[in-house]
Amino acid sequence: MKAGLEVHQQLSTGKLFCACPSELSETVNAELTRRLRATGGENHHVDPAAAFQASRGLTYRYESTPKNCLVELDEEPPHPINADAVDVALMLALMLKARPLDEIEVMRKIVVDGSNTAGFQRTALIAVNGELTLSGKRYSIPTICLEEDAARKTGESHGELRYRVDRLGIPLIEVATGPEISSGSEAREVAEEIGTLLRATRKVRRGIGTIREDLNVSTTGGARVELKGVQELRLIQKYADTEEERQRVLLSIRDALRARGASAPTQEAILLTSLFAGVTGGPLADAVRSKGWVLGLRLPGFAGLLKPPGDSAERLGRELADQARAAGLKGLLHSDELPGLGVEESAVAQVRTALDCREMDGFVLVASRDEASARRAIEAVRVRAARALEGIPSETRDPLADGRTRYSRPLPGRDRMYPETDVPPVRVDAERLRRIRESLPERPEAQRARIAKSFGLPMESVRQLQQLDELERFEHLVGKGHDAPSVARLLTQTLPSLEPPTDAVAEAPPIDDGLLHTLLQAVERGDFAKEGIGPVLGALRAGAPNVEEAARRAGLKGITLEELARMAERLVERNLAMVRDRGAEAFSPLMGDLMKEARGQIDGGQIAKALREAIARKSASSPR
Repeated sequence: MKAGLEVHQQLSTGKLFCACPSELSETVNAELTRRLRATGGENHHVDPAAAFQASRGLTYRYESTPKNCLVELDEEPPHPINADAVDVALMLALMLKARPLDEIEVMRKIVVDGSNTAGFQRTALIAVNGELTLSGKRYSIPTICLEEDAARKTGESHGELRYRVDRLGIPLIEVATGPEISSGSEAREVAEEIGTLLRATRKVRRGIGTIREDLNVSTTGGARVELKGVQELRLIQKYADTEEERQRVLLSIRDALRARGASAPTQEAILLTSLFAGVTGGPLADAVRSKGWVLGLRLPGFAGLLKPPGDSAERLGRELADQARAAGLKGLLHSDELPGLGVEESAVAQVRTALDCREMDGFVLVASRDEASARRAIEAVRVRAARALEGIPSETRDPLADGRTRYSRPLPGRDRMYPETDVPPVRVDAERLRRIRESLPERPEAQRARIAKSFGLPMESVRQLQQLDELERFEHLVGKGHDAPSVARLLTQTLPSLEPPTDAVAEAPPIDDGLLHTLLQAVERGDFAKEGIGPVLGALRAGAPNVEEAARRAGLKGITLEELARMAERLVERNLAMVRDRGAEAFSPLMGDLMKEARGQIDGGQIAKALREAIARKSASSPR
């Protein structure tokens, strides 16, 4: 496998071509509707991805918020490019040892999937020929770009997609790596390091959806496939590994098709609605009830190769179904899963007869209420079935929550680019680069080494702090005199495990550095044990006004060593028979009971010590 990444990170500098803030809103105060069509790029050729999107004939409804202006709605020309955003991109370029361009030219990238009101996305090449070294391996960074983010999808219905333009125009830095990545785990490590570099600029937005990765994967004998818009870093490895498996399976199916002499489907699709008049359930029922269209297509030599092979969940049938979904249907039925899904064995026999299927032939069925959708879907399936004989088609695929992907559209190419005539070019002079170079942040690898050495932390803990963007807070809290391992555990384990706040606790104090400092001081004074930090933070998140009240609500009043000793004595007395019978071995079953009573109010080591001493005293005084 060979793979490359494109990391897209939103900036917090304000919109790229207007003065609107880089913020999302749930308030809608205006709507407009558009239809989009594909046009030629600079060379007058129409990009295949744009042509595919335009062929779907969709309508796009755009929602505007009070924080948006006419630039996002494409009713006003773009303003000059945001200088702060350009500076951040140049800073990252210098950190990646890339060569900034002398002059930045803004281009238009034709995108007609509805995510841009104008039918194109503005993008600018900032720097070229950078590099990233990680674990002794060098990764090339061919390009660093600055572009505007797309509108966010808020809903869809039959033939219409709904977008909100609050995200449209937020600056995105795009960092592209070369194809030197050779595994899913390596892809994740590279993405993490680039993300760390981006956060080091202190000019990026945080939260779900603010950083997205496109993963380009190819295998020996396969083709380049783009997995578009991965939002969860932890799933990058799974997406890469799943795509490698998908290509392996499809190549083995190609070889099997060729070995049995299968051929591309050339027969016309046949109307088969009348054969399913008795169907009352399953995928065909709606089309039959509405007197719609059920079309069948023979696949010569495909029998048995549409279902998954024995060692994988990947299958050619799913690939064909994805084409039907992209054409607007919910999917299709194929011969390897029939009879079933509401289709009886007798109906399958009639279909095979109507399509003139031979023993080794398979078939597919698509169903729709209208003829145009059915024919568009069956033709897309025909093309994809023919390509199964060639191997792996280059395409763009959308990530799914379970780590699989689904066909989205053809892979775009150069024909979608042409110059932006409404935005003037930007000269990048030596003085600007000198100013940015003097303010470069500490490099992530140098920061990790310094923290690990200065505070005696394992490198893995330092990496976790860095990935969570908590190193600055860690140094601040340790600088206040708190124990470094305890602070690291608080920031990397306890805080991330908290339940997110709800609207009901909007008045709760923010869990900032000052509050954490007070919390750690309370533990150090012995107000409660370190095991109580989680419950106290939970009470603060739930609305407690301060640490003292949060401890009270969490039931952590704090206990002295004398009180702890008496609690241990009482527990041993209640279980005297066990202690006399088992002696020191009674510790384990009794420790759980004492922890329930004292957890979070005093250190766990002190609890264990008090219990052992109580057991020893009782064992020594008991008659043998």
